[in-house]
Amino acid sequence: MPEKKTDKRRSQPKTLDNTLGHVPPQAVDVERAVLGALMVDKDALSIVSDDLKAEVFYDSRHQAIFNAINQLNIDGRPIDLMTVTEQLKVEGTLENVGGASYVVELCQMVSSSAHIEYHTAILAKKSLARQLISYASRLETEAFDETIDAKDLLNDAESRLFELAQTNMKKDYTAIDPVLKEATKILQVAAKNDGGMTGVPTGYAEIDRITSGWQASDLVIIAGRPAMGKTSFALSVARNIAIDQRIPLAFFSLEMSNVQLVNRLMSNVCEVNGTQILTGQLDGDEWERIDRGVSQMQGAPLYLDDTSALNVFELRTKARRLVREHGVKVIMIDYLQLMTAGGARFSNRQEEVSVISRSLKQLAKELNIPILALSQLNRSVDTRDDKKEGKQPQLSDLRESGAIEQDADMVMFVHRPEYYKIYEHPKFGDLHGKAFIMIAKHRKGEVKDVMLDFKSQFTRFQDPVQDIPAFLENNSFSTEGLVESKSNQRHMEAIPPPSFEDAPF
Repeated sequence: MPEKKTDKRRSQPKTLDNTLGHVPPQAVDVERAVLGALMVDKDALSIVSDDLKAEVFYDSRHQAIFNAINQLNIDGRPIDLMTVTEQLKVEGTLENVGGASYVVELCQMVSSSAHIEYHTAILAKKSLARQLISYASRLETEAFDETIDAKDLLNDAESRLFELAQTNMKKDYTAIDPVLKEATKILQVAAKNDGGMTGVPTGYAEIDRITSGWQASDLVIIAGRPAMGKTSFALSVARNIAIDQRIPLAFFSLEMSNVQLVNRLMSNVCEVNGTQILTGQLDGDEWERIDRGVSQMQGAPLYLDDTSALNVFELRTKARRLVREHGVKVIMIDYLQLMTAGGARFSNRQEEVSVISRSLKQLAKELNIPILALSQLNRSVDTRDDKKEGKQPQLSDLRESGAIEQDADMVMFVHRPEYYKIYEHPKFGDLHGKAFIMIAKHRKGEVKDVMLDFKSQFTRFQDPVQDIPAFLENNSFSTEGLVESKSNQRHMEAIPPPSFEDAPF
């Protein structure tokens, strides 16, 4: 029996991309159908332009043909068999794709673009699968490299996957009716609230009046020079939200440990000097206040994380879990410049901070909760003329990146003139023990300076005494779960320090 001859003219199979002899996910026939539809229907490309990129095509010939079609579209020229063939000639790729006859063959495969959206979705899924395979293969290779730290590799892998998810995330347009319905619902809820509150109450009467509370999906920057009290203000806000109102809040501290944070919070809540809490030198009345304050703090939905050098990918993972498992409504970060972007390399720190601030805004939108991030200011504040400018911070003082100002929905400065030995104000009078929360940017409302009392020994900001009755009238805090001390008669000698073993912190 004569030996069967093989046809040597048959085209050789395309080299496999990768992976242990497996054929990468592909749909070459669908690619042909999509290209044919683009050439027989002049409106086809506008239908799928958001999803269709050269990279979704597996066959390199099809990538070249799509690039020619796309260039015609950019130039505003018609797209058909003749113009595509001519464009391929101009680009010098006509012979590489199989000549004019192959382009004709593609056009003959289809008669219309009726199913082009469905076909494009198939190609997008195949392309995504190939990208995942490529990422996984690279990750496997690097995991065998003992010179690469496993934690760095994990962060880099998360960064790559997030980048891939963002690239393939489709955000479609929305008709006005469902959005209008949602906006009306929010308006109705606000109308039922005497204070017009639509967000999470800040705990400060005038700030709540201006902002209507911390708004969902907002990125709020709380900035100031060192020693202005940024962390004290953040903890005062956390106390108002999580302890007084029992609204779940997560506090990420990159600068202080959880114990240090709780000590400062105890000073704030219990009105006991922070130094005395640190040394334990308390008298009987102070132990009573500690006892009552700790009872008030116990069970509060406040979640602390003191991971140093936190990167945006770790934050995103933890934030999603906190929202999903504990219903967290507010996230606070102390402070932004101590974060890292993770994985990627940057030419300078300003570029990295820009990525961080943009990622925080994206996270706020994704989780639909406010994110409050503390930020440092540069030294230009300290060099200003005392009499003319009063050392007041400006948006241009935000340290390391103008992108922070751009990404933020609100920028607030914590400013204490007393620190600069400025004790009088023409409008507010005596500035001893006073602080300004300066709302310098507010996308949804007015910008204004709000004066608060600052009790430095308790690291606490509070409404001025004359404003407290109005605040309490408009914002009824829940007192559920607060426990008064069982004894007000105990002497210091008879009581040991309270046990915190069962406390949630």
